[in-house]
Amino acid sequence: MSDSTNSPNAGKPSRPWRRAVIAGLIGSLIAGVGMARFAYAQPGWHGGWHGGFYDADPQTMQRRAEAMAKFWLADIDASEAQQKQIADIMSTTMRELRPLREQHRQARKQVMEILSKPQIDRDALETVRKQEVQLADQLSRRITQSLADAAEVLTPDQRAKLADKMARRHGGQHRGRG
Repeated sequence: MSDSTNSPNAGKPSRPWRRAVIAGLIGSLIAGVGMARFAYAQPGWHGGWHGGFYDADPQTMQRRAEAMAKFWLADIDASEAQQKQIADIMSTTMRELRPLREQHRQARKQVMEILSKPQIDRDALETVRKQEVQLADQLSRRITQSLADAAEVLTPDQRAKLADKMARRHGGQHRGRG
């Protein structure tokens, strides 16, 4: 048995999974906004303080991403440079996801057309369902990539603070610290 009393982590439980959990929670920042806007955004729907994110021009999208990054990162001692980097990641991701949103809208229209006919074409519905699953997989992969990119901009302490802030904001309690 080794003597760990001189170690700076002596007496603290080892948590090798902590970084993965914190990075996953950062996902609420980007994925929460991105997924909700992707899944629920309808033409003319402008819910929340960053409504119309996907339909905005690139400059407006960038300003909204900067405002969201500033909101989420201000209390965790993120520098202006870090906030800008994360806003750029968010803005780029949203621009890249914009065509997927349009594909999703088209799929919804196809489903409504299929269901409004006298005979329900189950094979056509299944084809649309499979396309939507592929679309969701593309979306998930891109958001996961963005989460990792954004997490790498922050220090481990900043990620932990952000996870705590997000947990408090969403009524949960983050248990990954301490």
